[in-house]
Amino acid sequence: MFEVSVDAAFAAAHRLRGYQGKCEELHGHNYRVRLVVAGNQLDQIGLLQDFTVLKRVLRGIVDKLDHKYLNELPPFDEMNPSAENLARFIHDEMARQLGGQMGGAALASVTVWETDTASATYKP
Repeated sequence: MFEVSVDAAFAAAHRLRGYQGKCEELHGHNYRVRLVVAGNQLDQIGLLQDFTVLKRVLRGIVDKLDHKYLNELPPFDEMNPSAENLARFIHDEMARQLGGQMGGAALASVTVWETDTASATYKP
């Protein structure tokens, strides 16, 4: 099994509705995102997936979140913008945008860090 990963970062504000504690208040994070793609077969030139394509698509997704109040953006206007939900959202957007461009590879996981020591991972 081969795995490749790309990272991106963005800054955004959010609040967790219904949370009992300080995270219920408006606050921000410098988020970091890691996308992992996995597969058993490399293409004819020895690549699992082109880093350039993965970076471009991931950057397009996080650019829409960068310097925003996440609670005002769909689907987070209805769903809490937790790290867990952000990871699943980014995964689903990557899958939608990459569509048939994955070849024999698959999106294995998306990890979102809120801080250097706190992260959440979504694995389909």
